[in-house]
Amino acid sequence: MKRLLRISFNQAIFSFMPILSWIMLGVILDNNLANVFTLTYPIQFIWAIFRSVFATGANISKEKDKNEDAVLSGMTLGIIIGFIVFISIAINIRSYIEFMNMDYSLYKEFAVYSVIQLYIQLIFSFVMEKLYFEGKEKIANKYMLTLNVLNFGVLIGLSLLIKNKAIIVAITLFVIFIYTLIVTIKEYRKFKFKINLLKNIKYESVSIVQNTFFFMTYLFGFSNALEFGEEYIVALNFVALVTDTQWDSLSAIRTVAKIDISKGKFNYKEHRRNAYKLLEILLFTTFLMIAILYRYYKLNFIITLMYLSVEIVNFLVEPLYELKICYLQLADKFESKVTSNKLASSGIRVVMSFLKTPFCTAIGQICSMIEQYIVINILFYRNFIINKKGEVVEK
Repeated sequence: MKRLLRISFNQAIFSFMPILSWIMLGVILDNNLANVFTLTYPIQFIWAIFRSVFATGANISKEKDKNEDAVLSGMTLGIIIGFIVFISIAINIRSYIEFMNMDYSLYKEFAVYSVIQLYIQLIFSFVMEKLYFEGKEKIANKYMLTLNVLNFGVLIGLSLLIKNKAIIVAITLFVIFIYTLIVTIKEYRKFKFKINLLKNIKYESVSIVQNTFFFMTYLFGFSNALEFGEEYIVALNFVALVTDTQWDSLSAIRTVAKIDISKGKFNYKEHRRNAYKLLEILLFTTFLMIAILYRYYKLNFIITLMYLSVEIVNFLVEPLYELKICYLQLADKFESKVTSNKLASSGIRVVMSFLKTPFCTAIGQICSMIEQYIVINILFYRNFIINKKGEVVEK
């Protein structure tokens, strides 16, 4: 449980500090700036795809295939390709903002900041994943806390002192990039560069498919929903602010499960028990954030409740789903089946995102969740049983 809490704490800091930054920027500079979080939300899934391929997949390959060069090779390739992708988005930020039906002149500087910050955080996440697999969660916690306090301190400090958005953005990005560069260099050693993409993709195919379709869902879904006016923009942004940190923290369940499965140390009952203890904490923090932030937003209660209810239902089933799909993914027999199911369920979400309703993403989320939960449970229990000790045994 301690390991799960350490990793989830890291994920929480990684997610919550940027959220707090957007809230503070809205208070200090312009209350519209909090909406940048929703504006660039789809791009987070490009970030997640890169982390899956070049970090998680590479670390699993090191453990399962005994490939000592996999991790640093993955990091190096991810840094190069990530630079090309994220800088291209930053250069074309006007087209992106206008596609999302938002005001370019209002959001341009901090939209660029958000995109480049995601690239810097991507590099940092490569280092974090490496440390997790090496059992160095305490070092990872120290690095994570330092980066986010530094980012928050410089960004908000400058915002209080000066009002030039371009200068604030440039200095903040420079400072966190230098720190990330120092941390990354510390983790490098002599290695033989090998392109190991097929193995990495095999081990992370479900996450890659999921995040690819999440990107499409939220890109088109948010663009669609934001056409319906300010009430929906504010409600979407509010629900994202109070649940996104919890979703990121909940991903620690997946991280710990993959580490133990790849090392042959997985106990389903122990992981399930710890997962729901973590979920209790995260649900409490969700409602605490709602209680604190609700009065600062002009929210339509019914609209906000509808978006929030979908998130809560998904929270409740996520641990059981994640543990089973992680095991199936790494069992060497079922990766094609679980990936196909993820394609189908994610396809449902994408199709729903085109519905001409502001609730298109919520409808897609519920339909996808039901399909995945049913199919993964059938596939798992047809092939495995969980014995009294909590071990997963093949039938």
